[in-house]
Amino acid sequence: MKVKKYTASSMAEAMKQIRVELGSDAVILNSREVQSGGFLGLFKKRNIEVIAAVDHGAAILQKPMTKQKLPIHEVNRIDHREKLVIDHTTYEKQSQNDKLKAELKDLKEKLLTMSNTNSGQGPHYPDQLKLMQQLLMNHEIEEAIQSSLLTSLLEKWYVSGANASIDEVHSWLIKAMKDHISTIPFGGISFKKKYINVVGPTGVGKTTTLAKIAAECVINHKKKLAFITTDTYRIAAIEQLKTYAKILNVPMEVCYTIDDFKKAAETFRDYDLVLIDTAGRNFRNQQYVEDLKNVIDFDHDIETFLVLSLTSKQRDMEEIYKQFSIINIDKFIFTKADETSSYGAMYNLIIKFNKGAAYMTNGQNVPDDMIEFKPDFIAKMIIGVE
Repeated sequence: MKVKKYTASSMAEAMKQIRVELGSDAVILNSREVQSGGFLGLFKKRNIEVIAAVDHGAAILQKPMTKQKLPIHEVNRIDHREKLVIDHTTYEKQSQNDKLKAELKDLKEKLLTMSNTNSGQGPHYPDQLKLMQQLLMNHEIEEAIQSSLLTSLLEKWYVSGANASIDEVHSWLIKAMKDHISTIPFGGISFKKKYINVVGPTGVGKTTTLAKIAAECVINHKKKLAFITTDTYRIAAIEQLKTYAKILNVPMEVCYTIDDFKKAAETFRDYDLVLIDTAGRNFRNQQYVEDLKNVIDFDHDIETFLVLSLTSKQRDMEEIYKQFSIINIDKFIFTKADETSSYGAMYNLIIKFNKGAAYMTNGQNVPDDMIEFKPDFIAKMIIGVE
């Protein structure tokens, strides 16, 4: 069986494409409305996405009594439910006719199960796919992303002959989630830039996370490292970073102005890496982000990580990103994974803002309790596999 997905401006246009590429024996597996394009969420174009299939093996057995081509299967809506109507001709040999009828009847029943809607709540999925849908819902993966992932699983389901184990479906979901973000860069410090800047709102664990990164660079990568802190609003924050600097035996400078920052940069000109800690302030105050630009020289050889707590609401995390987007954010760092059981916000944000993640932290222990991010990381957390 050959399965292919089509996107067109209307069902009629989709049918035309299917007829040309798959022939008149094609059947419709699933259809839904999708949106594409647009600018800042506006002016999106509505299209129809259709999954069609053709069984070339069965087609070889067919021998029409006339020279006319078989009509493509049409999709009719009856009582607000999608129903597939399959037309076919009679065949010369009764044995072939019976076999094909049985195959078509079985396929029709499966397609009706997949395509019918339940009070407008969406398509019915096989039990294995329903489990994947429930996992995505439990982790609050956004509906549009769920639909895209499940469509991918549905294609694989029919290619497999509508018979796959739960472990196989697990592996499909992991691959589908990974493929959705395959073009986005992930991973920790690449050491291509000298300055690593960590920003974010108050209470997300920036200073502790910076200490974990520093320990990894000094202990595992043997880098000559220094600290700069611009968090002059909290004495405790300066003392905390001084403690980590003493433990790691690395120097530290406190900067109040852009001139202080430039002097510190000159002081550390022979160092491999300089980690910069910033003050945590109310993210709703745009002036805080503006103040950062008055203390840190963002024109330097610098990479910036935005730290977000997984205990926050996704709506707040989105607003935090938008506030900090006046400076270039390279990657996310997600903290406090040990304090929540829902990880979908990470995936949603990565797709929504097209930004990868560098690390995830899952505790307070330094230098432990920090994991470098990889593309399949979230899917495995959601599914619950190592």
